[in-house]
Formats: sequence, C-alpha cells, structure tokens
Amino acid sequence: MGLTKEEKQKLINEYHLHDTDTGSADVQIAILTFRIRQLTEHLRANKLDNSSRRGLLKMVGQRRRLLAYLRRTDFARFAAITEKLNIRTK
Repeated sequence: MGLTKEEKQKLINEYHLHDTDTGSADVQIAILTFRIRQLTEHLRANKLDNSSRRGLLKMVGQRRRLLAYLRRTDFARFAAITEKLNIRTK
C-alpha cells in the first residue's frame, strides 16, 4: 500500500530544486500529498481503520506546516506547488 521506490524517485525528480535535492519542502510536500491521497482512498474502503486515520491526520498536519513555511519564505514557490498538486489553500 505504501509508496514504492520508483514512485518516490519519480516525485523527487519532478519536484526537486537541483540535481541532488531530495528533502526540500517542495519534495516533501509532493510525497506527503501522494501518500495522503493513497491513504484517503484506503480509508474510504476501510472506515473503521482508526490507526490509519491517525496517521493520515499526522501527515496532513505535517504538510500544512511545510506549506506554511513555504508560504512565509517563498510565496512564488508556494503558489506554484499548490497549483501543480491541486491543493486547496485559504
């Protein structure tokens, strides 16, 4: 159910800022968004899986903090990544 190595590498290659970038806020947000979408689908089928629901809420909170950081530091990157990943913002 998790993120395969190939999927993760594809996301890193798509959202990296430079060739050796694997942990910038952009990459982390993209990976979290992919995992959040996977887990949301899982929870639609398994409504009583409360441990996965807790993990989903933790991921959403982490992504929210990363987006707030990016919004504070570089609004152009924030706007670009929210548009590209189709993330709703306030």
